[in-house]
Amino acid sequence: MPHLGEKRNGQEIGKKSHHAFIWHACELCGKERWVTVRRGQPVAVRCYTCTRQRAKGKDSFWWRGGRRKQGDGYILVLLQEEFFRPMASKAGLLLEHRLVMAKSLGRCLHEWEIVHHKNGIRDDNRIENLELMTRGGHAQAHTTGYREGYQAGIADGRTKQVQELKEEIRLLRWQLKEDLVRVKL
Repeated sequence: MPHLGEKRNGQEIGKKSHHAFIWHACELCGKERWVTVRRGQPVAVRCYTCTRQRAKGKDSFWWRGGRRKQGDGYILVLLQEEFFRPMASKAGLLLEHRLVMAKSLGRCLHEWEIVHHKNGIRDDNRIENLELMTRGGHAQAHTTGYREGYQAGIADGRTKQVQELKEEIRLLRWQLKEDLVRVKL
């Protein structure tokens, strides 16, 4: 049996590949096996069984802070507090604007309570932009006064976005200028 860290060619160990392999132990269970080497390091530090076990939350390989944007523009968050659990899905996910409103009220929201974005921007979840309504009131807000607030919100968002883009263009121009100076030297 080979010792840990021993390197061999793939054909020497019965593989069809000419790649280099290293005798490596799984970081979780300690199972030893041959692993492909890339840039002097083993490609897989876990065995197949340990890789297939699904880690959840912060231990997951796919963890991105527990916050993601949906296709419709709303933000979904992975609930951390047990107090607001009745509002969450079975997977523990909750729309961020509902969580922000519930925290500000200090209670869980009922299913019939709607959280309305005053400026119409679905990922703007500041408490001053949120308003608690019933379904009827929410429908009425969308048909009457909502348009003005939505248009103002879009205009505010656009000016902010334009300012950010101008700043980015300025930085890119500066970087390009610096690169040209380096090339000339």
